[in-house]
Amino acid sequence: MEPSKSLIQSLVSEIKKEILSNDNLPAFVSSSAYDTAWLAMIPADPRENNFPMFKNCLNWILGNQKEEGFWGETDEEGLPTIETLPATLACMVALKTWNVGQEKIEKGLAFVHDKVEILLKINYQNLPRSFLIVFPAMIALAQEAGLELVLLQGSKGVIADVLFNQQQILRTEELVDESRYCDLPLLAYLESLPPTYIVHQEEIIKHLSNDGSLFQSPSATAYAFMATGNIECRRYLESLVHNCPNGGVPAKYPMDEELVKLCMVDHVQRLGLAEHFNEEIEEILAQIYRDHKQCKSKPGQTNILSPIKLYKDSLAFRLFRMKGYAVNPGNFCWFLNHAEILNHMEENCEKFITVMHSVYTASDLLFPGEYEFEDARAFARRMLEGSVKRNRDHNFVLSKGFLNVVKHELELPWIARLDHLDHRKWIEENRTTPLWVGKASFYRLSSLDNKKLLQLAVENYEFRQLIYRNELEELKRWSMKWRLSDMGFGREKTVYMYFAVASSICLPSDSLVRLISAKAGIIITVADDFYDMEGSMYDLEVLTDAVKRWDGKGLQGHSKTIFDALDDFVNEITSKCHQHERSEIREKIRDIWRETFVSWMVEKTWSHKGYIPSANEYLETGMISIGAHTITLPASCFLHPGLTNESLKPAEYENITKLLMARSRLLNDVQNYEKEKADGKMNLVLLHLNENPQACIDESIAHVEEIVEVKRKEFLKHVLMDGFDDLPKSCKNLHLSCMKVFQMFFNSANLLDSETALVDDDIKKAIYLPIDHLSRPFVKPLPLVPKKTKKDEVTKTTFNFHRALRNRASINMIKSPSFGTIAIPKAGQVNIPMRSNFCSI
Repeated sequence: MEPSKSLIQSLVSEIKKEILSNDNLPAFVSSSAYDTAWLAMIPADPRENNFPMFKNCLNWILGNQKEEGFWGETDEEGLPTIETLPATLACMVALKTWNVGQEKIEKGLAFVHDKVEILLKINYQNLPRSFLIVFPAMIALAQEAGLELVLLQGSKGVIADVLFNQQQILRTEELVDESRYCDLPLLAYLESLPPTYIVHQEEIIKHLSNDGSLFQSPSATAYAFMATGNIECRRYLESLVHNCPNGGVPAKYPMDEELVKLCMVDHVQRLGLAEHFNEEIEEILAQIYRDHKQCKSKPGQTNILSPIKLYKDSLAFRLFRMKGYAVNPGNFCWFLNHAEILNHMEENCEKFITVMHSVYTASDLLFPGEYEFEDARAFARRMLEGSVKRNRDHNFVLSKGFLNVVKHELELPWIARLDHLDHRKWIEENRTTPLWVGKASFYRLSSLDNKKLLQLAVENYEFRQLIYRNELEELKRWSMKWRLSDMGFGREKTVYMYFAVASSICLPSDSLVRLISAKAGIIITVADDFYDMEGSMYDLEVLTDAVKRWDGKGLQGHSKTIFDALDDFVNEITSKCHQHERSEIREKIRDIWRETFVSWMVEKTWSHKGYIPSANEYLETGMISIGAHTITLPASCFLHPGLTNESLKPAEYENITKLLMARSRLLNDVQNYEKEKADGKMNLVLLHLNENPQACIDESIAHVEEIVEVKRKEFLKHVLMDGFDDLPKSCKNLHLSCMKVFQMFFNSANLLDSETALVDDDIKKAIYLPIDHLSRPFVKPLPLVPKKTKKDEVTKTTFNFHRALRNRASINMIKSPSFGTIAIPKAGQVNIPMRSNFCSI
């Protein structure tokens, strides 16, 4: 079934109402089953204890159990996360408290019985601190509530290890320890602390926030209210439930509304849907930017490490800079000046993966002189590379989708990636990268996994593919008509050229811009090959003269084919202009092509005579002969707003155009110096080597690559910021698209000369292959625990938390896969986390 434009428009309208409306902001954040369960436990009257204060929360639990029996999140493969264990236990306790949902309790118990061992073993080496604190307490709470936890014998040792680690945390940490940087203090886990861990009411009330919460944690605040009856806690909880009308509450409240909006904008853009929500995106970013400017003068601490703030600031920087706002990377690079913080980040890299990825992607937009930003990029890259290696060597838990994204970012720079293929990758990965906020559940944006949004992304992508296939067929017919695809020499790159253009100039409305750019690229490729390898000096002189006069009389063979195709192409372009502009634009476009053909002739003459130009002389000609401006400038006339006539004059190119031309040439030179040396042609790598005989080839390559990097930063500043060039934003963006195409072709090899490097993968993905995304199941079954022996089956029992601890405490030393040889405390030295009469406090 072909994608429908009317379906796309319908989905856009629905999403604007359901997702991008400020009224629906709480719906952005996924509900935390764990925190919702704690609110559901609160009695309306602690003296009567006969019905819940927040019935909606109880109803949410009744309505949101997964088919497999658990409550909580799944990862991108549909597997339950480790946090589903404490969440499921808490939900069952809530149901048991009010004597409802017995069937759901039984399903939950079956899930815990069947899956606790495999979930713990899969995640054993990387259990979050929050899980280590909460999970043992939830087992004890479930037992106190009368839930019969029947577990396989193999689960007990792993659970006892978790308990031991919990006790280590409780013994070594202060109740509120400000030196722990980004970790929530123990008091934020109030509901999970054992009764022997004495916390006075005064201590609880002392640490309440202005909004009445305990560290913005719904579960901890729910317990604080049950323990103290504090009216501010109650108001916080009532406000929370009021703003979550479906009954499910998030892991943190109040939510950072700016962060939610920024994540939403980022997600929509990465899905390739920005064209449908431009007005909403502009409004959101403008408002957040205004708010940031107003807060800039307010003093604040810059030595407190908050992963969420660092993530938010780097994300905001990237989104703002892409839109041309004046922003300073120093707002989030400050951490580089604190050695202790850097060490903490490296020692706890799993907590900073998404943050470092955000910093790294923000640094794709470096401008000249931003040296601290370069240091931040290097640090972020080192952290990401270390995480990828750790995942490979030690089974460090990175989600498959996010790992793919990180590896993709590290292997292929943003400037070399084509937008259309990036959109596809984002859709297929369906990223829901969690931030380390909350306790037994991650802080996720539910809208990132919104079915309608993903359906729109798929429909939109495949609608573009339909347009691209039609345009490519038209281009093939044009190429055949002018015999450009059957010259008998050089590179036939009709498909290559169209793929590159379409994947970088994505919008369906830019059909004419794509076809003009692709046709120009095809003519340049054929004509350049004719000058390089096929034409005699006489043939080339005659053709160059014909182009200069723009008169093809007397031309024969390949020369006639090239000129006739070029002449018709220029006439085709000008026929689409306003009638009163046609004559002037036609002549200016001819001038661009004249200087391009003359540059090819100059280079051929140098090669023929063995002349070695200076580096400056070479670059003045080479930046024209690469043809980047010849592709970009004529097509820019058909953007909205388009290029003015003045910008088409060869002597008056804007600086952004000159940077595009020069950098494209240098990218080509780095990858082609061996081929051009063999062909007797000049190249800036070879010229540097010639002018510096003491240097080796690697040093010459490094010299040119350094120039390429400097010009990249200059180019991006001209593209993204106003005041440097007299071009509309649409034309600047086309320059960026053209640059990304050249970077893609010459990033690590010369893909333009390859016959198959792109065909089997990227071209098919961009134009032909539909997206196989929505067929993914919601919940993928966990692997089965290895089959038990008969002896093991006999030892199935009601898990006794006390007995597990005593068994572990009966020996002095054991081997732990995570910690090596560790000491186990003697029985009686460990506090058991029990919460007697928890809902009648």
